[in-house]
Amino acid sequence: MVDYAAMVIVLERLAREAGAAIMAHYDLECRLDDKHDASPLTAADLAADKIICAGLHKVFPEIGLVTEEQSDTHEGVHGIDRYFLIDPLDGTKEFLSKNGQFTVNIALIENGVAVAGVVFAPALNRMFQGAKGLGASETDDAGTRPIHVRAAPQNRIAVASRSHRSPETDAFLVQENITHCVSAGSSLKFCLVAAGEADIYPRFGPTMEWDTAAGQAVLEAAGGKVLTPEGAAFLYGKTGHRNGNFVASGA
Repeated sequence: MVDYAAMVIVLERLAREAGAAIMAHYDLECRLDDKHDASPLTAADLAADKIICAGLHKVFPEIGLVTEEQSDTHEGVHGIDRYFLIDPLDGTKEFLSKNGQFTVNIALIENGVAVAGVVFAPALNRMFQGAKGLGASETDDAGTRPIHVRAAPQNRIAVASRSHRSPETDAFLVQENITHCVSAGSSLKFCLVAAGEADIYPRFGPTMEWDTAAGQAVLEAAGGKVLTPEGAAFLYGKTGHRNGNFVASGA
């Protein structure tokens, strides 16, 4: 049986080490190439990936992993009950534009469910942690405190992608009579809902599983939920690790 509390401590440490490596590149022009999906790749992505994967292999050698930056890991966990899902630098466009809204994402998947995860925004020094049965917390300059989704106010606040806003998202907000929408980058959107700073995060458009798993784990540990637009569970292990549409929400 996995000790989620002990595991999250390790994930947090690795995320902080990866975040330090990312910040060492922050003020540099470090773009290397475009990946097959036309998203940018930087030296910071690769440095963070190396730290996280080496650390996970050392501490949890029995658990497989999928990481965005190593295509040879993408097919190796199908049929495996437990594995890590990693995006070493989520929001590379935000990193390149230097707006601070990028994160390190590390999640544990069990039987298709994101059961534990950490999301670290190194430029903002905001660390979000959560695990099944343990609740969620945030650590920042003020210290560590529990976080929980809030009861939905009369005028709900939505959070939406800074770089990938879609017409379908706008139509959903109109349908739900939500007029206040905050733009944010990376998996921070899940965490803002988890911390009670927003109420709903609709995503109608392409994402990959490593983009969402850690944020989903934090949000669900904080009392929220992530479902398909049809109300089905949002699970992992999909073909090509490609997500469909989803709605992440608080209470």
